[in-house]
Amino acid sequence: MQILDNLKISSKTQSLVNEAERALSHVFKPIETTAENNQYKVIDAFRQENISQRHFAPTTGYGYGDEGRQALCDVFARIVKAQKAVLSPHIASGTHAISLALYAVLRPLDTLISVTGPPYDTLQNVIGKKRAGDSGSLIDWAVNYQQVNMLPSGSIDLARVERVMKSCERPKALFIQRSRGYEWRKAISMLEMREFVLAIKRQFPEIIIIVDNCYGEFCELEEPIECGVDLIAGSMIKNPGGGFAPTGGYIAGRADLVELVENRLTCPGLGMEVGSYEAPYRSFFQGLFMAPHVVGQALKGSVLFAKVFETLGYKVFPNHDDTRSDITQSIMLEDEKLLLAYTLGIQKAAAVDSRAVPVPWDMPGYDDPIVMAAGTFVQGASIELSADAPVKPPYIVYAQGGLTYTHMKLGLMMALEEMNII
Repeated sequence: MQILDNLKISSKTQSLVNEAERALSHVFKPIETTAENNQYKVIDAFRQENISQRHFAPTTGYGYGDEGRQALCDVFARIVKAQKAVLSPHIASGTHAISLALYAVLRPLDTLISVTGPPYDTLQNVIGKKRAGDSGSLIDWAVNYQQVNMLPSGSIDLARVERVMKSCERPKALFIQRSRGYEWRKAISMLEMREFVLAIKRQFPEIIIIVDNCYGEFCELEEPIECGVDLIAGSMIKNPGGGFAPTGGYIAGRADLVELVENRLTCPGLGMEVGSYEAPYRSFFQGLFMAPHVVGQALKGSVLFAKVFETLGYKVFPNHDDTRSDITQSIMLEDEKLLLAYTLGIQKAAAVDSRAVPVPWDMPGYDDPIVMAAGTFVQGASIELSADAPVKPPYIVYAQGGLTYTHMKLGLMMALEEMNII
């Protein structure tokens, strides 16, 4: 194709990717079916909440009577089958959303137990594991922390979790990270989530189960609330923002717990009765509307990445034909130069900042230098074509997102050209 020739993508690269694509129709079909059914679910939620133009209007000051703010929360709660939700542009990130959930439900001398091993790097400052002194972490507030590593199979170690809960002081909440973060493991599927929650709740009915849902929204037909968890939290510049949401995050689940989150986001007595937003809410509603389709596109792109790198002999996780519960694709490159070349190729394929050169840097909240490629319309939006990696052996890069399958395909080809491995 002439345009690909102009982009200096070799015929060998084009042939490799096109051949892989032709072999994937049986893998793409269930992804497309899931996206279709999730789209119907979202549209029905909009209809049930009678969303109209008035809900897009901005507000100022205290934001009393802000119909858009409330409607946005209500439509999201209906989509994820929660009793109540907070969805707000005043939540800065997924880490902020998870932090709100943790601080809302935990009290001094309570114990938080992470059942999926170490949480994502940025959350460890919230817990207090990585920073001593008076930083305002949970540990500073005398909240105890326990951690249960996952089984070699990548499953939650239910027996170990039960033993820790019986032996520790005042177990209050369990934390589940659905996606893999920077770990070489599978995402937690809704089937496994349901089995774990049912088993735990039989013995410990009062325990609060909180899920970091980042990267997982709309990947399956159900969300964790439907599997019995109490709270989910995530970022609006990932899956549920559909590439339109300019900022924000959400927490959804049990009404009494979400009310505690509201009091943490603003203050007790005000909750979500206040909070103006001078920009229109339209981008949030439109992003939610587009999210099932965009996530489907991202999943298909991740499958293509996996298939091509499998063909070239690299270790990938998940494999191209594995069932997926998040959009992230892990690729083990085992070479720093290849990792940097990969991220450069992804950056070159961007519609925004295509001439930027990704370089490793000491990103706040991370233990190792991080290299990120993200020429995105919304800064840091990992539902758009992006990649990031800690620069350390075995040099695993994490492909995540793409508003369109075509953009991911182009990014893959340009990354392969930079790596020069065909």
